[in-house]
This record gives sequence, structure tokens and C-alpha cells, in this order.
Amino acid sequence: MIDEESAVLPPGCVPACGACERPRSAAESLAGKRARAVRALFRWEDRIENVVSPPEERRLGYRDRTALKALWTKEEGWRFGMEGVRADVRGPLRFARPRPFVPLTDCPVHTGRIRKTLYLLAFSLPPDEPEGSFPLRFLVVSGAQATLVFKAKTAPPDGWLFASRHGRSSPAEELADIGIEGIWFHSNPAAGVKLFGKRGWRLAWGAPRSADSRGLLYGPTSFSQLLPELHDASLDEARRFLASVRGDAVADLYCGIGAGLRLWRECGAETLGVEGSGEAVECSLRNAPGAAVLRGSCADRVPMISEFLRSVPPERRIAYVNPPRTGLELPVTELLASHRLRGLAYLSCSPGTLERDLAILERAYSVERLVPYDFFPRTAAVEVLALLRGR
Repeated sequence: MIDEESAVLPPGCVPACGACERPRSAAESLAGKRARAVRALFRWEDRIENVVSPPEERRLGYRDRTALKALWTKEEGWRFGMEGVRADVRGPLRFARPRPFVPLTDCPVHTGRIRKTLYLLAFSLPPDEPEGSFPLRFLVVSGAQATLVFKAKTAPPDGWLFASRHGRSSPAEELADIGIEGIWFHSNPAAGVKLFGKRGWRLAWGAPRSADSRGLLYGPTSFSQLLPELHDASLDEARRFLASVRGDAVADLYCGIGAGLRLWRECGAETLGVEGSGEAVECSLRNAPGAAVLRGSCADRVPMISEFLRSVPPERRIAYVNPPRTGLELPVTELLASHRLRGLAYLSCSPGTLERDLAILERAYSVERLVPYDFFPRTAAVEVLALLRGR
């Protein structure tokens, strides 16, 4: 079985990884994604469109953000990867623990920048000998920002980052050459239970923020889609449907680093964003000048969102929401249903929770279109843009 899979996997793939789908063509993958959306959203099957996907050349080498486990052994040094599947077992039991550690240094889904970063750090990091002297547990790369997560109250010294070895440039200089702009040390005694903590952050080298291909600023923990061009296409679809113009009020909930906020501002609308991450709030304020952005959960900010929407007539009220996999918080769903907006665009990364939320929102809106997107090629994940018109 493994040998058969290896014969059709792209170079660099490890069969035991399990992160991507079983080897299949792009057409089969897209058909499977649409079928998944239909299973969850069968009540509106007649409104589900074909999956919007990137071109074939963008189905590999697109992942420029990753969080990998770091493992040190005396025999093999530093390796970066994840828990894989058990190759000796079929079915769901393949995911039963203990699972093998799968190095992902050559993963073909990663960009060249990430692969080079993994190789460079594997060669440059100090050994964890004696055990605990260099307690690195995770490596997180977010575009041009890289974070070393240490399972400790304080991070170890960073002299190795600036010291040349074997006649080569220092690791900091080599990282800069491959496109890394900031290196963070994060001390988190609970690493493994939770990836990041609130405290223990230190910029060891470089710039604290970077700009993506669209000019949007982001930081080491900022979330943004892996295929910016496809994300822009979904935003353009939402913009055309919502027909936002000057004088409209757009509530952009779970706004991230402000890609949507910037678009609504360019349309001349008044905007209110809500985001839980302080780093993302800072970036969104810089990415969308003139937008108002509140930090906190959308459920806690319901009174302010309501006040903002009620500042204009109902025919001027619009909302764009992009919640996490858990979907909308119930107070937010009720708010959107009760205010009877002109239009609502809902980008969901979970067709299951989207179905739950649409069942409530349909009291006040008609579900006009459901557009699936292939934001994560070669995986089973599918995101759906729901376009709702106020009744």
C-alpha cells in the first residue's frame, strides 16, 4: 500500500504524513470538496456552485505558513515535522497513538522559503545537550516572520544566531538572504498544550512586521489565507454581491489583518472591524486607514456592533464575517438575524457550522449563492462563501 502511494506522490512527500489527501487528480479532489459541501449544505444544494480553485501550478509550493514540531536526537540532530499516521494499520486506527514522527523538511506543499529555513535552522541550531539546555519544541513560520517556541520560562541565549560557522555567514544573515525578516523567541512553559502564550515574546533579530504580496502588514501570529490571489477573488465576489458604496456601513467581523476592511474603505463605506488578536488589530488599523477596529470576541462586542449598524438606515447595513471553524457565536448570529441587513457575506471554513448558522440566519435572509473555494489544495478542506440577501 505505501509503495503504491509513494509511486504517485510528488517528490518530497512522505506517505506516513497523512496531512494531504490520498493521491488523486485535481478534478477528483475538487469533486470531493464539492461533495463535502453538498453533504453539509444539502438544504441549499441547488445554490452550491462549482469549486473555485487555483491553477495547477499553484497546487504545490503554496504553503508559506506552517507550525512544526521540533525534535532533537543525537543521531539525527534537529528535525522539524509532525505526527503522522501508522503505516501498518488501515482505517481510523491509522491515527491512533503512538504515531511516528514525520520530518517535513522537503514537503513539496511548502514554499521554497520554508524548506530553506528548515534546512538552515537544522544545521545552525545549538544541540539540546544536555537535555533541556536548548528546549525548542516548535518552529512557526508565518511568511517572512519565524518564531522559535521554547518550553521554558526564559529562552536560551541567542548568540548562535549571530555567530558564523565553518566559514559561512551567520544564521541571521543567511535567513535574511532567503527572505526571513524577523526572528522571534517565545518562551511558553505550556508549549505542547497551547502553541502560544500571552507573555514571553522577544524579537531576537529583524523587523517585527512584514508585508505580504498585497502590501498587507502581518506579524508572527497573524492569520491570513495561504493563497492571497484566491482570497482576493472571494473578497471581490463578496464586494460585487454586497455592492458596497459610499454611505454604507459595513461590519467586518473576525476581520483578521484587515484585507476586507481595506476593500470596504476603498468603496467609500464606513467600517467597523472586530478581532480578538491584538497583533491583528494593530495590523488592520495600519492596513485599512480610517477603519474603526475593536479588540475582543464578537459576542462581547455585540452592543457596539449593534450601535454601529443602527447608525444608518436598514438598506445601508452590510456585514462580512469570516469566523473560525467553530462558526458564529450565537449572540452574533442573533444580532445579524435581528438587524435585517441589506446583505451579508459569510466566508466559512467549516460547511458543518455554516449549515447550523444559516438555519438561523434564514429567518431574515434568503441564501442566494454558495461558492466553495479550494484555499488548501491537496487537502480535504473546503471553504464556502455564502451570499445572503436581506428579505
